[in-house]
Amino acid sequence: MRSSPPHLPCTSLVVLFLSVATVCFAADPYVFFDWTVSYLTASPLGTRQQVIGINGLFPGPILNVTTNWNVVVNVKNNLDEPLLLTWNGIQHRKNSWQDGVLGTNCPIPSGWNWTYEFQVKDQIGSFFYFPSTNFQRAAGGYGGIIINNRDIIPVPFLLPDGDVTLFISDWYTKSHKKLRKDVESKIDFGDPDGILINGFGPFPFSSEVASKGFPYGTINVEPGRTYRFRVHNSGIATTLNFRIQNHNLLLVETEGSYTVQQNYTNMDIHVGQSFSFLVTMDQSGSNDYYIVASTRFTKTPSSSAKATGVAILHYSSSQGPASGPLPDPPNELDTSFSMNQARSIRLNVSAGAARPNPQGSFKYGQITVTDVYVIVNRPPEKIDGWLRATLNGISYLPPSTPLKLAQQYNISGVYKLDFPKRPMNRHPKVDTSVMNGTYKGFMEIIFQNSDTIVKSYHLDGYAFFVVGMDFGLWTENSRSLYNKGDGVARSTTQVFPGAWTAILVYLDNAGMWNLRIDNLASWYLGQEVYLNVVNPEIDTSENSIPQNTIYCGRLSPLQRDQSQRVNFSGSARSILATSRGILLVLFAILISTLAR
Repeated sequence: MRSSPPHLPCTSLVVLFLSVATVCFAADPYVFFDWTVSYLTASPLGTRQQVIGINGLFPGPILNVTTNWNVVVNVKNNLDEPLLLTWNGIQHRKNSWQDGVLGTNCPIPSGWNWTYEFQVKDQIGSFFYFPSTNFQRAAGGYGGIIINNRDIIPVPFLLPDGDVTLFISDWYTKSHKKLRKDVESKIDFGDPDGILINGFGPFPFSSEVASKGFPYGTINVEPGRTYRFRVHNSGIATTLNFRIQNHNLLLVETEGSYTVQQNYTNMDIHVGQSFSFLVTMDQSGSNDYYIVASTRFTKTPSSSAKATGVAILHYSSSQGPASGPLPDPPNELDTSFSMNQARSIRLNVSAGAARPNPQGSFKYGQITVTDVYVIVNRPPEKIDGWLRATLNGISYLPPSTPLKLAQQYNISGVYKLDFPKRPMNRHPKVDTSVMNGTYKGFMEIIFQNSDTIVKSYHLDGYAFFVVGMDFGLWTENSRSLYNKGDGVARSTTQVFPGAWTAILVYLDNAGMWNLRIDNLASWYLGQEVYLNVVNPEIDTSENSIPQNTIYCGRLSPLQRDQSQRVNFSGSARSILATSRGILLVLFAILISTLAR
């Protein structure tokens, strides 16, 4: 006769259940999103045109997550051309596979879906995503990213009463495909046809701007309350000045760094940049107020109605429309105002961010620099009969096989680690030349702008310290002007015409990372380069190649049909489902035992 199994005490089962529950749910949580990218019809400036929306929204949905969460975004491409989304400012720690640019990913073919999976590791702040290929950003496809502090990390200001995301962008009524051809043909697409705020054209603030029944943006607020405005320049070419009639902008954060809190009446926001302001509703609230974004440093004066976007700040107590003149912009030709404003933005070294230790505990001014690059951009010129733009005399040519895939499969001849540290005294050329970074080295990069327009430089995978900027040519003596104590850390910086900007970056994130000019025509014509950072000792310092990788170029034979590909988000869901299943089984055992 078989003996029955011994019964565990009820308290032991409870402890076992709680222990397993802790193991299953202690890990950083996953959040899942299903997005369909498709064309929509809109008339933001009164002309019906095709825009790119996500899940029927233009701008697209906001990713609202918390530090260290795992984000899984399944993207269905319903456009008529390949697509990649890049996550502007998200560092993708050890995971450049998810960066969404041509150097790391094959584009998602029309009709296909692909799932991004990344962790917002040790980050906070305000960012945005957008399409990175085929000039598609000119048609939209962008949306916000908010990374909140974990509960254990205090925010260095009182929590606001509301959170508002604003996209300010230059806009053209030509399609992105027509703009793309214009750039290739050396046709200057000129000043924008208008300025959009959250995808809407301007409020009819003057006789030059008639409403014609077209909608404009409205932000509803309550008197006496304070709101956090996250403002992104998601445009393609133009610096925009942002301001709110009769309200101060208290700057508190930019691209993942808490700043020294300072009041501004207006802020120049360059292409690709993001800022957070606290705005207190301290006016009488008897009427509405203007929210304004106007062009800077363009051929058309910013006072022109065409060059001005206007939305409405609507108090719940308002009894009438906004009135009076728009708040004044800075002097259009005064680049020194804009530079001094940029220099005034400082890192809040007493505030924590994603980690308990203060941001300022990393004393970048005391680190020995291991590599120095002086990168000079020049205006577009003909190279071998094609219009191209260069950095250090090289116009980047995207290969058919992404650099990261070529590196993974040891395919030779795709790229060369020979990007020059200084401009070369030779004819410009088109090439696939890559910067070689030293893992855990400290790189100094000086951007010298030899063009006639403001340029925005962006580096994927990192936040860098902006340590200096000035007019004229950078020299070794220029280092005496550097801010070595509280330069702001961000991922996008402006370089004024005939001027330089210097950054310092600690290369602790292994991967293949895109360094580009965010002005879309410059980027499209070749003003980008990749930074290769390899850990020579530990192979596991980078995430392994995703199971759902799309193959192209010389690796095309490895590509399976869409129906046979692994759905990466499915694996994550099944893991969570398995954990819940285990808990349910254990809970059932517990209940059954207690019932005996």
